[in-house]
Amino acid sequence: MTRIFSFLFLLCFCVTFLYAQTPVLKFNSSGKFRMVQFTDVHFQTGNPASDVALVRMEEVLEAEQPDLVVFTGDVVYSSPSDKGMLAVLEPVVRRQIPFVVTFGNHDDEYGMTCTQLYDLIRTQPGNLLPDRGDAASPDYVLEVLSSRGEERAALLYCFDSHAYSTLEGVEGYGWLTTEQVQWYTRQSAGYTRCNAGGPLPALAFFHIPLPEYREAATDETAVLRGTRMEKVCAPEINTGMFAAMREAGDVMATFVGHDHDNDYAVMWKDILLTYGRFTGGNTEYNHLPNGARVIELHEGERRFTTWIREKEGRVSDRTIYPDSYVKDDWRTRTLPL
Repeated sequence: MTRIFSFLFLLCFCVTFLYAQTPVLKFNSSGKFRMVQFTDVHFQTGNPASDVALVRMEEVLEAEQPDLVVFTGDVVYSSPSDKGMLAVLEPVVRRQIPFVVTFGNHDDEYGMTCTQLYDLIRTQPGNLLPDRGDAASPDYVLEVLSSRGEERAALLYCFDSHAYSTLEGVEGYGWLTTEQVQWYTRQSAGYTRCNAGGPLPALAFFHIPLPEYREAATDETAVLRGTRMEKVCAPEINTGMFAAMREAGDVMATFVGHDHDNDYAVMWKDILLTYGRFTGGNTEYNHLPNGARVIELHEGERRFTTWIREKEGRVSDRTIYPDSYVKDDWRTRTLPL
């Protein structure tokens, strides 16, 4: 009976495409799927310093014409937070670009909970947030279909990394819980089984960096591209999400925000640990010109291109995963005589 139940569950999992995920995400006819990551907008309603963030967002969206926009937390930074959230989403909604929002540690500090903000975002055209059910702020997977629209070609995991530690005696920021690790493991295993046992190329988005970001950034042997100007503000508790992703074999890279003066990507045990570029205005500390990270997936490959888009059309730190992060041991090559 258990085997029958498992088979039926897997069959349902495999044949149920997220066409309820409206609009549908898919690779274009050239086999590319482009995303823009905005992070740490820290929008303050009525503060002219926030206008810089909106101007930059407009420039980035116009230049990149993305297929999806992902906000990775700390969107609003003053009351009324509902008005601020809608102001930040407006440039994306107006262009009819699909989008999602993951929350940071500040979003629920200005009169509305993350649950209330989640429900507000769900009212906006183009949002891809699923019905949260009984969850306060659920984790979810977005499916990117092939250019022909006939099969799943890539996955995008979106997590709530919470805010601050809730454990007595443990200071600092929140972490992805053991329940979230288990949820991810189940999702990944299900998609892999449906893909004839091969992991689908996947990315993960959330706000607070994993503890492995700290480990990778201080390892002198790790390949790091981009700017590192502050320490990693990761949680003190490690629940094993990185290990779960490495074992599952689908996640190629994680994308976070939180640390405004970091925009680097560092390869760590074959997973690229990546920061977005601070998008906000001068409402919080920042020593980098504000902008956004752009990610372009390549259909049918465990490969993507990423770069930073800044003001006035400037592009910096264009790299390719995994090519740009693989050490070239020239000693093993056969050199011409």
